[in-house]
Amino acid sequence: MIPFSETILEWYAANGRDLPWRHTRDPYAIWLSEIILQQTRIAQGQAYWERFMAAFPNVKALASASEDEVLRLWQGLGYYSRARNLHAAARQIVELGAFPDTIEGIRRLKGVGDYTAAAIGSIAFGLPAAVVDGNVYRVLARHFGIVTPVGSTAAKKEFSELARKLLPTDRPGDFNQGMMDFGAVQCTPVSPACLLCPLADSCTALATGQVDRLPVKEKGTAVQTRRFDYIYLRFRGRTAIRRRGPGDIWQGLYEPVVREPGPRDGAGEKDLLLLRAGVKHQLTHRTLLADFYLWTPQEEPDLPEGYVWIEEAELDRYAKPRLFELLLESLPG
Repeated sequence: MIPFSETILEWYAANGRDLPWRHTRDPYAIWLSEIILQQTRIAQGQAYWERFMAAFPNVKALASASEDEVLRLWQGLGYYSRARNLHAAARQIVELGAFPDTIEGIRRLKGVGDYTAAAIGSIAFGLPAAVVDGNVYRVLARHFGIVTPVGSTAAKKEFSELARKLLPTDRPGDFNQGMMDFGAVQCTPVSPACLLCPLADSCTALATGQVDRLPVKEKGTAVQTRRFDYIYLRFRGRTAIRRRGPGDIWQGLYEPVVREPGPRDGAGEKDLLLLRAGVKHQLTHRTLLADFYLWTPQEEPDLPEGYVWIEEAELDRYAKPRLFELLLESLPG
């Protein structure tokens, strides 16, 4: 076995994180963990995984749920397209009759890319597929002194080929999980534990003083700012919400009356009570700034197109963006 790979396996055996989905070979449980942990820290994602496994213990149960049920359970995790893809893929699996057991079959599931297919395939089925994620890029770039900017097409090819060469085909799942954990715990983005690293003697970045400069990253996407005015309409114990449509953030989630910017949807400025101003909410490539108003008209207003009345007491039953949840904390009783 290649010394690098053997070291990773030994390190993982002694230091790997104890996570519930690592105590099973059930592809459903492993797939669920991989989808939840996309763009989510393990500390937060584990609780969601446990809730999903309790609510939907198998793929048939998940496939039988409504989209609203899935989104409601996902609420707070963000990147809601993951939840919709998860639901769609569950129905694909049910139609297939079983969870696909080839990399090509797993890759065809909605929302599954190369990394996720390799992770599921290697861990659940022992398929010889190498994962390449941010942690793997960092470990390989530092150890082998690779300066190709990550995120580029050339880097994807170069790092993928190297990861495949290093992969021990008899233990692909352990190696992949070891690489992920090694990058998350040992070879961290900032202040890695180089003095205690079992690969220190062969690490190019450590030998050449480039630990802080590797991996090389491409210039990031500019962050855009969007502004919202949210208006909580309260009339005789009811409020108005709408479900956001496709083609924008928070597809399928519910929100109160909103403007961005434009007419106040029939609410006069003098009727609005400002509850919070300039609330900042950060998404990956967008900064959202929101003002939150309360409107309590004396007569029942006509609702803007797409909005419906619901009882305020029923609001918790609807999946909402995290920003709306934060704003609701300032709503008077």
